[in-house]
Amino acid sequence: MPLFAVQYTYAPEKSAERDDHRTDHRAWLADLVRRHIVQSSGPFADGSGALMMVEAATADDVIALFDQDPFAKRGLVAARLVREWIPVFGVFVK
Repeated sequence: MPLFAVQYTYAPEKSAERDDHRTDHRAWLADLVRRHIVQSSGPFADGSGALMMVEAATADDVIALFDQDPFAKRGLVAARLVREWIPVFGVFVK
């Protein structure tokens, strides 16, 4: 199954709103981890966004899935980039 990197960029002025909805966002991601769709996820250390590694058939599938993120539904993601990634070395190589 192809692997995709999903990069979120957050707007600093929405920080308080993200804090209000972080529990729902993380529960949604945790469900995807349990289902082996999201392989890894976490915020950037500077708070500017987040990175998720996602297994899916197509980029369109990833986009449709991440449209359901509680952060996305509430307009808390300023920008999203979805790119297929081909790991050569390390833990993501199958």
